[in-house]
Amino acid sequence: MGYRGATDKSLKATGIWLALTLLLSYPALGQSDSTAVSAGPEISISGFADIFYAYDFNGPTENFRQPFLYNHNRHNEFNLNLGLIKASVIHESYRGNIALQVGTYATDNYAQEEEVMQHVFEANAGIALNQPKTLWLDAGIFGSHIGFESAISIHNPTLTRSLVAENSPYFLSGAKLTYTPNDNWTLAALICNGWQRIKRVPGNSLPSFGTQVNYTQSDSYTLNWSTFVGTDAPDSTRRMRYFNNFYGQFYINKKLTLITGFDIGAQQKYKGSSSYETWFSPVVIARYALNDYWAAAVRAEYYSDPNGVIISLPGSANFKTSGTSVNLDYAPYQNILCRVEARWLKSQNRVFEREGRPVKDNLALIASLAFSLTK
Repeated sequence: MGYRGATDKSLKATGIWLALTLLLSYPALGQSDSTAVSAGPEISISGFADIFYAYDFNGPTENFRQPFLYNHNRHNEFNLNLGLIKASVIHESYRGNIALQVGTYATDNYAQEEEVMQHVFEANAGIALNQPKTLWLDAGIFGSHIGFESAISIHNPTLTRSLVAENSPYFLSGAKLTYTPNDNWTLAALICNGWQRIKRVPGNSLPSFGTQVNYTQSDSYTLNWSTFVGTDAPDSTRRMRYFNNFYGQFYINKKLTLITGFDIGAQQKYKGSSSYETWFSPVVIARYALNDYWAAAVRAEYYSDPNGVIISLPGSANFKTSGTSVNLDYAPYQNILCRVEARWLKSQNRVFEREGRPVKDNLALIASLAFSLTK
């Protein structure tokens, strides 16, 4: 991903937010009648907001914390990580989604996109290609097929995202063919504009591709293998990138869930090269539900990118960092989640900064109040 510096667009973001709210409120009223024709589509309105406070004990000189993190990445201030509102159309033969976003996640993670597109969280449409409705074609901007974590924090086992998730695509722009022959298997093939790109890299004429194989066994476990093949450079300096994402979710019992993940990628050293620069990252997360309201999670992770293919920091391309975190959740209501997390990162090199000095470790405490709504 690399650094995606933040810019202040609060006035424009607020205007877009208000315009979307007004726009979506009109069709929602028209669909409130439960006696609508059964053959017609179902229209739903949903939303989400994640308000957070983070304190970085390294004391960064600016409020921006780390260039390789894109969620909850501000120091010593209250802020909005992600706020979005979404409209969905669901029919047995077609479907569509449109969602707009604001927050520090959108500012940081979409900084390479055109300004107006930075506020598009999702915009896609799909049609069923066969009578059993097991084969679908979707096109537009949609969530990535890579990984078990999304930008919506309440869907994740921990408050902050793992280094694996933060440095692989959250979203893609293109077309996706999905086949679900039964309740266990999901197979997908994608063609897209690049490695987390809405628009293609200028000068690049080669599309990127992806696949997904997902197997779910009832409430016991889920196994997933996702791939990406493409480039993130113009034709003149094209270096092919090959990436694999593996993860498993294991539901040990009603209270305990274990997640294991492993990413590995390789990219050509230069155009036409037969040599490759590699990176990899394992992660393990255990989450335990204490009761109906409280849950705790622990995470151990490691990220190795010695050549700076994905994480390239000023003065050091050799990023080899391990991390541990402890998470505590409290859900007083079904659509409200309060979370706090302590996260410690330790690197082999001095890739962090403490009061203007390079150091090898970083400790942060993050708290969040998030809510979701459905209409």
